[in-house]
Amino acid sequence: MLKFLLAAFVLLLASCSDSEGVSSSSNSRFLPGMVRFSAKKDTVFLGTDYPLAKATERPQMKAFLDYIFYLGEHEVTCGEFNTLMKSSFKLNLACSSENIPATDLTYYDAVLFANERSKAEGFDTAYTYVNAQFDGEKHCINLEGFAFHPEVKAYRLPTEAEWILVAQKNWNLSAGWTAENSGYELHDVCTIVDSVSKFCDLVGNAMEWANDWLGNFRDTVVTNFVGAPDAGSQRMRVVKGGSYRNSASSIELYNRGDVYMVTSSTHKEYIGFRLAFGAISEATWMSSDGRIVESRIVPLTSSVTMKSLVGSYQAKLAFRNDITGNLTYIDYLSGSPLVREIADSLEVYHPDISPDGKKVAFCTGLEGVQGTSELYVRDLNESGTNLVRLNVESAAIPRWRVLENGDTVIVYVTNAENNENDKTFKSASTWQVKFANGKFGKPVKLFDGAYHGGISEDNTLAVTGSSRLRARIAEKGSSVAENARDTVWYKYKDEAEQACNASLAKDSSKRTLFLDFGGKAGVKFVGKDYGTHERLLVAKSSGKLVQSVAAPNGYTFDHSEWTIGGENTAVVTLVNGQGAHQKIALVDLTDSSVVEIVEGEELWHPCLWIRNNISVRDSVLDLDSAGVYYLEGQDGTLEAIGIKLTVMWKYKDDIEILCVGSSRTEKGIVVTEMKSGFATNVGHMGNDLNATLYVAENYGVNHLKKLKYIVMAVDIDLWLNRMEFSDLIFTKAPGYIYDANHDFWKDNLPDYFTEVVENAANYPEAARTNFVESRGFFSDEGVEWGSPLVELDSNWSKANIANVQWNLNRLEKFIIKMDSLNLKIVGVVFPQNPRYRETGSWGRYGPQRSFAEEIMETLMNMEHRYSNFVLMDENKNGDHDYSDEMAINTDHLSIAGAQKLTHRLDSLLLKLGE
Repeated sequence: MLKFLLAAFVLLLASCSDSEGVSSSSNSRFLPGMVRFSAKKDTVFLGTDYPLAKATERPQMKAFLDYIFYLGEHEVTCGEFNTLMKSSFKLNLACSSENIPATDLTYYDAVLFANERSKAEGFDTAYTYVNAQFDGEKHCINLEGFAFHPEVKAYRLPTEAEWILVAQKNWNLSAGWTAENSGYELHDVCTIVDSVSKFCDLVGNAMEWANDWLGNFRDTVVTNFVGAPDAGSQRMRVVKGGSYRNSASSIELYNRGDVYMVTSSTHKEYIGFRLAFGAISEATWMSSDGRIVESRIVPLTSSVTMKSLVGSYQAKLAFRNDITGNLTYIDYLSGSPLVREIADSLEVYHPDISPDGKKVAFCTGLEGVQGTSELYVRDLNESGTNLVRLNVESAAIPRWRVLENGDTVIVYVTNAENNENDKTFKSASTWQVKFANGKFGKPVKLFDGAYHGGISEDNTLAVTGSSRLRARIAEKGSSVAENARDTVWYKYKDEAEQACNASLAKDSSKRTLFLDFGGKAGVKFVGKDYGTHERLLVAKSSGKLVQSVAAPNGYTFDHSEWTIGGENTAVVTLVNGQGAHQKIALVDLTDSSVVEIVEGEELWHPCLWIRNNISVRDSVLDLDSAGVYYLEGQDGTLEAIGIKLTVMWKYKDDIEILCVGSSRTEKGIVVTEMKSGFATNVGHMGNDLNATLYVAENYGVNHLKKLKYIVMAVDIDLWLNRMEFSDLIFTKAPGYIYDANHDFWKDNLPDYFTEVVENAANYPEAARTNFVESRGFFSDEGVEWGSPLVELDSNWSKANIANVQWNLNRLEKFIIKMDSLNLKIVGVVFPQNPRYRETGSWGRYGPQRSFAEEIMETLMNMEHRYSNFVLMDENKNGDHDYSDEMAINTDHLSIAGAQKLTHRLDSLLLKLGE
């Protein structure tokens, strides 16, 4: 009997164990609504090799999953979401039914819900962050210091690989709410049920957030894939499964996105999510260049926070990733701070960023360690281009300087080993070498002794620290390279104490930062005992201690350095109780505050460069408002129009043609190829006619002195709106409000305004890449027009005739006003999918085709009445000559299509000019 009971007990344990080797099981009574999956090297194919698929969906990549996880039977419902989030974050969705999917949510809304459910059920949370930012509707639009921890057993969003693994076994296009049967609206979850599947609505109903960043695939095999480690240049998130708006034929298992760009702050009425649960063992991240990431590094501060800490968006942090040995950096001007690692075979120690912030010097030797070292300089970019080596026997711990004559030099030492022994210390020497035009000059010896802590601005003091805090002090009227005396600082009763990580201030204060080993001199100054590296000490130019800063609880300091360009700030690493250099922190010496800015496994030798522009700082403008057309975390609309206005301000004295309008303008006019005049493109998604004309009237007309033509999109399918999108743009960023409060600077554009605008907002790297050089144009290679997607009931025209008339009146008044200013207007009707001829809709958003013909007739009458208005109809009611390769989707042109339209527009403008 006892044997039987023991056997039964063992069997019970086995049945509850997470080691059970089955592909799926019934719902867990411990995780209501979740289905268990035990992946045993299950194979998942992500992406496709189909040549017409989007570039982000190619090539196909193979992944193995080897762990247990759970996935929700259905999408999180509106009722479930409100129950948790209404009290926690005051976000309360309007539900037509408690059982429809929760939609109109940002990615961050979804992960906050996952955290709340984890806490409610007694689990740790899979997501961490430092600060949360919400919009006026209580949607979370940014989580500063956001990090996903796959090793934590908690509720979370499913990875793309997990979602596909489940979906490929339960894929049924006929068992989903799609455009064919949905009536273009959400339905209660699980109202279409596949009798074979344990899951509802994997196809259609709500499109679903996945956990992953939209990184690139490569033709390889990975295990336990969790996506890209950071936002990359695209900053987009993965969404899966299609929605009630999409035709079944357009939904593919490999699809990863929407027609629109989907970022973490996007919220659409058709995007929801379902939950996953479980830890991912030995997760694999893959960077945008296809490298497996060995050590993930997470920025903990946004660009906005960094600006508040150091006074400028123009800040760069370089450091050594000690796991890989590579040079790693973050450019805070890139908007969403991204960690970039320059992978090569060189060991990187003690990086130092050049005075202009464009290059970085580093060495292959380490402070306090005997041996030779090589010194290199390279560009501070993703590829680390223009790498050059100083051709000397040994050079360590480089430090940039700008001499009084304007030369940029690098100071280095021949050996950076322990300096406790006088003879050993003197056997090394300090040198400097000019660096110009990407080349080293001839090295010049300054003096004996390895003073690698820096030389003061006035050349009267040099310091070093590696066991002893040594100083070289110039005699009166001399410099450290001439008549100077060597001495040892930091003593207790004439006995030198251990010190290291010495760094001389890069301003005129001649203060020295250093760390010690809890020595008697430090204890006497602080007034209490402390341990090794538990205090950051500051000595003035005489060597006398003047300040100390305590390390945060549980940490000690290491690798202390003054910031470059900062007046009273230092950057340090924080070492945890196990000796790992886990974080990089900024220390403000004015109030002794310590702010963590980066987290990783082993982060060494940080160097923080800050550019503070004096002319901008001295301006009378409010720098928290002027030119701030975008705030970090806001959506792609504000990002796009903001950076395009920045470009417009830059070229305000050259622009002759201003192109405004919707995303059809953005993707349809290649302004750099126009010969009829210098042009810029301010088209953007999330547009209404009023927003189009708002930009033209208040910015273009007032400040473009050479302006001759305004080219605008005429999107009659968007005329069901009046000012809905204008209100979402021009009231959301302080720059627009500031401009309006100053009457758009019609009569008195302040000094430095364009300079302030250029430095005001921290646009993401992708936005700068996409829009700056092209002056606002951005599209892609052609795919096909595809299915004629009808987003709205085309019968809206019956109920919105007043709105259409409002738009016609707004346009007519604008035409009259521009005529008085001798400005010509070209209204472009951009081509849309020719297959709309097969539907009752004129275009993507309606209206009925018969009603559209009436609007077009009214526009043609305007053309006859006003000599300064020309209607350029490239759609021709669908009967146009723009082929599939000229489209990227149902209503946007590809690069080839844009070139064709631009050529025709250019010819028209040249004729008008005659």
